[in-house]
Amino acid sequence: MCGIVGVISKAPVNQLIYDALLLLQHRGQDAAGIVTAGPDHRGTKFFMHKARGMVRDVFRTRNMRALPGQIGLGQVRYPTAGNAYSEEEAQPFYVNAPFGLVLVHNGNLTNAHALKGELFAIDRRHLNTESDTEVLINVLAHELESAARDQALTPAVIFDAVAAVHKRIKGSYAVVCLIAGHGLLAFRDPYGIRPLCLGEAMLPDGSRELMVASESVALEGTGHQFVRDVQPGEAIFIDYEGALHASQCAAKPTLNPCIFEFVYLARPDSVIDGISVYQARLNMGETLAQRVISTVPPTEIDVVIPIPESSRPSAMQLAQRLGKPYREGFVKNRYVGRTFIMPGQGQRKKSVRQKLNAIGSEFKGRRVLLVDDSIVRGTTSREIVQMAREAGAAKVYLASAAPPVRHPNVYGIDMPTKTELIAHGRSSDEVRDYIGCDALIYQDLAAMKKAVGLLQPALAGFEASCFDGVYITGDVSSEDFDAISKQRSLGFEEEEDNRQRLALQGGVEV
Repeated sequence: MCGIVGVISKAPVNQLIYDALLLLQHRGQDAAGIVTAGPDHRGTKFFMHKARGMVRDVFRTRNMRALPGQIGLGQVRYPTAGNAYSEEEAQPFYVNAPFGLVLVHNGNLTNAHALKGELFAIDRRHLNTESDTEVLINVLAHELESAARDQALTPAVIFDAVAAVHKRIKGSYAVVCLIAGHGLLAFRDPYGIRPLCLGEAMLPDGSRELMVASESVALEGTGHQFVRDVQPGEAIFIDYEGALHASQCAAKPTLNPCIFEFVYLARPDSVIDGISVYQARLNMGETLAQRVISTVPPTEIDVVIPIPESSRPSAMQLAQRLGKPYREGFVKNRYVGRTFIMPGQGQRKKSVRQKLNAIGSEFKGRRVLLVDDSIVRGTTSREIVQMAREAGAAKVYLASAAPPVRHPNVYGIDMPTKTELIAHGRSSDEVRDYIGCDALIYQDLAAMKKAVGLLQPALAGFEASCFDGVYITGDVSSEDFDAISKQRSLGFEEEEDNRQRLALQGGVEV
């Protein structure tokens, strides 16, 4: 999961991209980067700044001044492939041939390892990192070179190249790319797993400014009007004059968005593929209420309390359906990152009590139903249940607005190893015992798919592999999970080595 944005305008875009990345910060907190093109009107020179950290920390005034131009793109990174701790793997990525390309990517390629071999042995392209984004930009570069051989780089040629990319790569990908001297290209995988949408705004001089972004909130928050979603398999190309060209580049596209976007990843004020994220979460609360009633009699529940923040809509709807008070029992420290997207397990566990504090009066002597958006690793849930007991709760029940997460995810969510998933290989009773709650209620998968799917009849279905183990691209094997697990372990070891080295230098406390 990452957040990406691209803009083409007649005005400087550095501040606009920065503002859009702030609105997408929830999609990645590990690194951020911006590239602009200009200042000449043909955009043949790129200016880039990227680094590890939050948007507000990566970009200072001096960095922003060094990003001139009227076309650009940006990304906030949450690593799910490659090395989570490598500064080199922060996006955007750049290749100088053909034309000069700079690219950002949200998603995860499932055949990246095989493509690396092809790129070196057949395409004669060298890769210098473990990032699948570097694989993607080199595949695109090769296909652009092949499609444009002996002819001008027209939109039709670009779309031919994207069609060839679709045939070669597997997995999830929403992409924004700048082509030096030509314009901005954006495309989405044939299943539409990761989101991408288009917006526009009219400038004071009467010209049109176009933006593509991961979520509609980035458009609306920067003064752009939502136009439409980029369709699965579709590519759009915007030239430097602002003319928009679009083409379907996949043979058999179907709309199967990742259902975890609606559970947790996206902001509630976003609309993805015609589905209001907020309404989807309300609907999840409605179906979850039916599961609660069949497990714990409402007479045994005194109060419903959400675990901030993604679970709030579901918890409100659940409380209303049960006829129970909805109360805020936890106060969140907004200056601590989202624990789900922190790379290390130890860091996640340590941050829970820094992130949340219980309001004792809401728990003391009460039978409390806690509602969370999902239960992934279980360590956070265990800590929170313990906090509720310490605050004086007589009973602590826990309801998850999502079904049990039993399977690794390979499409851009940080769930890559079975050993990290509390529900994998365990019954609900065993998970309940580990977490320490008096009752554990999970969402029903079929009911959740139906509740969210009703909001968009055009859906072919959902990518829900973390719940049902069905990998829609059809190319995922146990060897892939082993490789990803090994890669993550190496990344954690490198981070620990870095911390130890800094400690010896007096830089950090270990």
